[in-house]
Amino acid sequence: MPSICLFFQVHQPRRLRRYTVFDIDQRHDYENEALNREVLHKVSDKCYLPASDRIVRLLRKYEGDFRVAFSLTGTLIEQLESERPDVLESFQRMNETGCVEWLNGTYDHSLASLYSPAEFREQVQRHHAKIDGLFGQKAVTFCNTEMIYNNDIARAVGEMGYQVILTEGADRILPGGDPWISCRAASHPGLAVLLRHYRLSDDISFRFSATDWFEYPLTAKKYAGHLSQNGEAVEVINLFMDYETFGEHHWSETGIFDFLWELPGEILKYPDFRFATPAQIIPDPSASPLLDVEETVSWADSERDVTAWTGNGMQRDALRCLFQMEDRVKQSGDDGFLKVWRMLQTSDHFYYMCTKRFADGDVHRYFNPWGSPYDAYISYMNILDDFDRTLHK
Repeated sequence: MPSICLFFQVHQPRRLRRYTVFDIDQRHDYENEALNREVLHKVSDKCYLPASDRIVRLLRKYEGDFRVAFSLTGTLIEQLESERPDVLESFQRMNETGCVEWLNGTYDHSLASLYSPAEFREQVQRHHAKIDGLFGQKAVTFCNTEMIYNNDIARAVGEMGYQVILTEGADRILPGGDPWISCRAASHPGLAVLLRHYRLSDDISFRFSATDWFEYPLTAKKYAGHLSQNGEAVEVINLFMDYETFGEHHWSETGIFDFLWELPGEILKYPDFRFATPAQIIPDPSASPLLDVEETVSWADSERDVTAWTGNGMQRDALRCLFQMEDRVKQSGDDGFLKVWRMLQTSDHFYYMCTKRFADGDVHRYFNPWGSPYDAYISYMNILDDFDRTLHK
């Protein structure tokens, strides 16, 4: 029986204020608090609350036949705790149904898995404790920042005790040429790997409201029909996307909430399908292929690699300077310094410095609060300069 695994990533960064050379040694507040509140309230009202209301009602309606998985980053949770506790309450209502799996990741949605194994482990442990405290679940499934994955990361995640990891079903890594099967990590065979079906996922997350798309308008009935046409060999269809797909990337006027409401019922009309969360799709080790990924993949951009955050000299320079501070920050014993340093790790800061063009460039510009990647880099490096000086003092 093929499983439908529906997973949502929920994340909002702490965006940085414009910080000039004249601010260095003069002020040490780095966040654009007004913009952070504005975006959080907008996305909460347009996406989080209306989407969560529908999902809670769907979970109750189908009484276990509909299931979903979520990953909430620590940066988002902290903002919700201080500004929008009603949104956190909506997630807790989901949790009460017993049909939601809460995943772990890096607390600060950082690139630590690429730069510091020790920091990576610490952030994962902090996130594990936070999710357990909020929802009473000790997570067994892991989703790294932006689904970044390679053999070394899989080994580290497996050694931390996780049973499942999610990543992108990039064509170049697919065993057998398709994402329909669950795999095991070559570097840690006890770790199951679920591969995102990016074409079917992106039909919803990117193309749903594209009026020039040949499938427009996409209805839940049509989409469920597409899923059913994939043959008997299908073991699992992993549909992974940003939660902001609903109401933010595609506004309510597009019909995206109606699509969400109707989708479980249309899928369940096919008796061979069932909804399952990642922890329910752990494969038989004796029958699952090994996934060997030396070259790092992610779910970002058409390349599905890490060039969205490390593709140019500005990004690499900023990351090098940031992680060079790790020993001094931790040896300071100052929790305030550690919190700021980790806030500066959030991957979005480096995403804003990306200089890609064409289709991927359009996506980057949509999410970028800065006038240009160069503005983002200059301001970030000024902040790092001030933080470094403050740390020395």
